[in-house]
Amino acid sequence: MPPLSETTAAPAATARRVRRFTPAERWIHRTTAALVGVCVVSAACLYVPALAQLVGRRALVVTVHEWTGILTPVPVLAGLASRAFRADLGRLNRFGPHDRRWLRAALRRDPSRAERPAGKFNAGQKVYAAWTAGAMLVMAATGSLMWFTGLAPLMWRTGATFVHDWLALAVGVVVIGHIGKALADPEARRGMRTGRVDPEWAAREHPLWRTEDADHHDADHHADHERDVH
Repeated sequence: MPPLSETTAAPAATARRVRRFTPAERWIHRTTAALVGVCVVSAACLYVPALAQLVGRRALVVTVHEWTGILTPVPVLAGLASRAFRADLGRLNRFGPHDRRWLRAALRRDPSRAERPAGKFNAGQKVYAAWTAGAMLVMAATGSLMWFTGLAPLMWRTGATFVHDWLALAVGVVVIGHIGKALADPEARRGMRTGRVDPEWAAREHPLWRTEDADHHDADHHADHERDVH
């Protein structure tokens, strides 16, 4: 049996950690990641000859790919019921001067943390989120034209197939890059896994996070006051 000091230290350490994501947000991320992963793997099994021969059952793989593609936006749409998730979408959608400064430093490969100010999400994460959302919309639109052949003439479907295939390759490359970045930052992974992060990591990697949250709280309070007045 561990000493009492050890058993009391663990909850205290947990309490000192900063909450980064709610359970709802973590499940949205996990289910979306799983669906995108199945889409990428099934696409590889359809277009890489060696994998196609290894897996076989092409009709089944096509069905799995189509349905996971359709279901991919569902976790995000369901997540709109979460206030915390909507707040984080708002953060991801705001691009300020400090984000442009972060991108310039990243392009220069400047390792200085002072040159890479970030709120809860840094500029790289915002660009990744915007690119992924746009790519998923285009993939869904082109995939629908390929699946439901009566929706458009042959020329449109041919163009949709071209765009879908090449964009799928780009999505695969970007997803691999995203996984690589996550593997390089254990604390970021812990935040997505447990919902909480080390306060020193938060202050170092996201120094504007506390200020951003305070501004967001003030804006919510002002909006509530305006509704009460009217």
